[in-house]
Amino acid sequence: MRHRRRSSHPVRSVDKEKEKTSSKPQSNSSDVLSADLKSNLDYIRKTLGGSTDIMIREISLDEKDGLKVAVLYTDGLADQNTITESIMKTLARMVNSSKVAGREQIPSFDGSQILAEISLQNKEIQNFSKYKTLFHSLLSGDTIFLVDGFEDGIALGTRGWKDRGVTETSVENVVRGPREAFTESLRTNTAMIRRKIKDPNLWLETRQIGRLTQTDVGLMYINGIANEKIVQEARDRLDRIDIGSILESGYIEEAIQDETMTPFPTIFNTERPDVIAAELLEGKIAILVDGTPFVLVMPALFVSFLHAAEDYYQRSDISSFLRMLRYLSIFISLLGPSLYIAVSTFHQEMLPTQLLFGLAAQREQIPFPAFVEAVLMEVTFEILREAGLRLPKNIGSAISIVGTLVIGQAAVEAGIISAAMVIVVAITAISSFVLPAFNMSIAFRMLRFPLMALAGSFGLYGIFIGATTLILHLCSLRSFGVPYMAPFAPLIPDDQKDAVLRLPQWMLMTRPRLINKDNVTRRKSTPPQKSRK
Repeated sequence: MRHRRRSSHPVRSVDKEKEKTSSKPQSNSSDVLSADLKSNLDYIRKTLGGSTDIMIREISLDEKDGLKVAVLYTDGLADQNTITESIMKTLARMVNSSKVAGREQIPSFDGSQILAEISLQNKEIQNFSKYKTLFHSLLSGDTIFLVDGFEDGIALGTRGWKDRGVTETSVENVVRGPREAFTESLRTNTAMIRRKIKDPNLWLETRQIGRLTQTDVGLMYINGIANEKIVQEARDRLDRIDIGSILESGYIEEAIQDETMTPFPTIFNTERPDVIAAELLEGKIAILVDGTPFVLVMPALFVSFLHAAEDYYQRSDISSFLRMLRYLSIFISLLGPSLYIAVSTFHQEMLPTQLLFGLAAQREQIPFPAFVEAVLMEVTFEILREAGLRLPKNIGSAISIVGTLVIGQAAVEAGIISAAMVIVVAITAISSFVLPAFNMSIAFRMLRFPLMALAGSFGLYGIFIGATTLILHLCSLRSFGVPYMAPFAPLIPDDQKDAVLRLPQWMLMTRPRLINKDNVTRRKSTPPQKSRK
């Protein structure tokens, strides 16, 4: 602690003139605190505009010696009980002991002793000497303690705002597995991860991003497993962010992603602590943002968006079957309407005769071509789906289901849409809900429309051209330098054991090789032992 106050006792060696000179308010034009308490408080009040939720309490501990302290906190962000029990009662005890004992029995209070005793009552202590640190701590819920004559202060950890408790996940539901989800509190989220990974090599780096919001952003990884080059690249990208506010992890995702001109997400996000723990154990990096329950993971591969947390809680045969269903759902979601348009418009010879006659009879009264039909139904369904998300929960699901049934039935009876097109669009929409990652589902929904246009113009040849272009685009993507389509392109045979199929846990001996090149071995191969009779 730097101080400019002599606290020798009953006899004072400083004359009146020098004391007056040292007590003059110092200039606060710099970012460094002054030794004069009044000057500091005046600057704080002026900077904060006299905000009524900033509580400033000045307390005189020694009336004869004139020693004053100040306690500052933000009402609503700081825990009032902690301030009362650990700070105010300690100061009150000092004042009472001084009045009872008298000057002849105890010495006057020394600022260092006061700071030491206050610090002992609190677990989280941070010394500071700059206003920037003071304002950040004060507006984050900490309590600021300043002593007259000292150029330093201390920030006491008293954060205690009201937040949402740990609840069940509402997006990534599972039949078997943990039910807990992240909250909007950064410290709660880091604690949930550490509860699952009790390794000292799980490191957390915290920085503030956003000129106005000063949002706490945490970079978490396992030292020795994560690739140091990827960790350093993540640090550099975070440090390069220059933005006024960070209100959600989506701000960070858009600022550090590799590719911007692509509908596919190159950074994975989840609200499940078990998923983050599993990704960290694979050698990946997690970015946690205060104020949001969605945590970012990088590097992100295409297969990461098709894997669900439940894949590792069920038996390997069940998980492999469910994964194959997801890949089939991707094919239907992306190419279902396009194939129907191409076959019904250009390649009728591919259909059985009876089915062809049935489709022709349905389309006899339809005034639009198949492409226009599909666009009308797809746009209508997307509007109903978006409306169902935005409406109140009590009526959103009912309106989306009833609206779809009523509009579809009315459109068929009015002769605007054929019944077969309604079936195709419905199956396509249901298939898009199978994907675990919502942002990947949106990418396929967006790409569905250009593929429908190619199918309506060139038939199956157009679909082939569109699919080839899409595959080439996916192979060109990178996520923090790692190929997006790994382990398919480039083909890595050792990583195929957890790509489309999931082999038993005892066979998953190595981590992904492109993500982790040093600590590749995950476990030893120990097949289950059969009982001997």
